[in-house]
Amino acid sequence: MKIKKETFNRLLLLAGAAGLNFAGYFAGRIIAHDFRHFDFTTPIDEMIPFIPWTIMIYWLGYGLWVANYCLGTFYDKSGYNRALLAHYMGEVVCFLCFVFLPTTMTRAEIAGTGFFDRLMMGTYTVDSADNLLPSIHCFVSWISWIAVRGNDRIPKWYQVFSFIFAAAVCISTVTVKQHVVLDIVTGIGLAELCYFLAGKIGKAYLNKKQGK
Repeated sequence: MKIKKETFNRLLLLAGAAGLNFAGYFAGRIIAHDFRHFDFTTPIDEMIPFIPWTIMIYWLGYGLWVANYCLGTFYDKSGYNRALLAHYMGEVVCFLCFVFLPTTMTRAEIAGTGFFDRLMMGTYTVDSADNLLPSIHCFVSWISWIAVRGNDRIPKWYQVFSFIFAAAVCISTVTVKQHVVLDIVTGIGLAELCYFLAGKIGKAYLNKKQGK
């Protein structure tokens, strides 16, 4: 089955977004491994309860990413894949933060032996307490919502669902003690900023292409 060039290019952009996500995350960890790490935990973070079952929301966020990045890419109205451009820009910023402002935190103590407790232990094992600010989990989840919001080709109910789900994922990052509040704020802020800048860059590109 022959794939259209436009479809292939979109798939390539999606694959590149996923690849950049993992490359920046692990490269930042390797480079900054022996650097001094900062802990931005606040009294507010200490007041937030540890809720192991919310790890399910945390992991289900990956499903939102895949679904909405595909929808946003194939139903893109900007003409230059604005959400994906914002993603690429944001990933570069995240990498630079991981290298030049390494962060860490104290994880929760897991005393239980239930299913969610074991899932939490597994999560802590495969994902060490670094690369926290900004939260890539929050950044990508927010971009996932941005990718579909205001798009009349995507049902309104799904846009609302995406917002609620993205917000729930962001909240879960602190209730499973994977991040602190500042990580959420910077993750969401970075997503909105990159989307704004992507709009400016994209429009300039289209105007140049059209000879305006």
